[in-house]
Amino acid sequence: MSKGLFDSFQISGSGLHGQRVKMDVVARNLANAETTRTEEGTPYRRQRAVFREVLEQRVQQQRNRLAEAAGPAGNGPTRTHPRHLAGLNPFERLDREGMQTAVDLAPDASEFRVVFDPGHPDADEEGYVLLPNVDVITEMVDMIAASRAYEANISAVQAAKDMFNQTLKL
Repeated sequence: MSKGLFDSFQISGSGLHGQRVKMDVVARNLANAETTRTEEGTPYRRQRAVFREVLEQRVQQQRNRLAEAAGPAGNGPTRTHPRHLAGLNPFERLDREGMQTAVDLAPDASEFRVVFDPGHPDADEEGYVLLPNVDVITEMVDMIAASRAYEANISAVQAAKDMFNQTLKL
């Protein structure tokens, strides 16, 4: 079978992986919502899952290759033999790297919450405690969004599987 038949699985698999990472980050944030002291001696700092599309990078690489093949401005292609221009079609299907989503973790730069609790073991001289910058409501909204995106990717995989089964019946 053609590699193109499995692109939908690759794309959805990448989305599934990204949403699972996002749910893991949300779970870690919720678990540490009251952690006032980490190994660094500070309260837990909320983490965010940041999605970076690899497709964007691949398209830019493709454009750079096309510009390089065109040669200096106004002079036309420097290499006109089809063998030299192979793979430079702007409509060429990108390989598997172009369909992945990379997920990076980034700390949330918002300020820690400050609460007056003189009996807390981590209270300063004035009785104030620094708490993590984790908002439980925000985390739950993120968890629901990630869960729904995960379900959408599962539905896409199921639809592709059904189409393949119908094709095999022909």
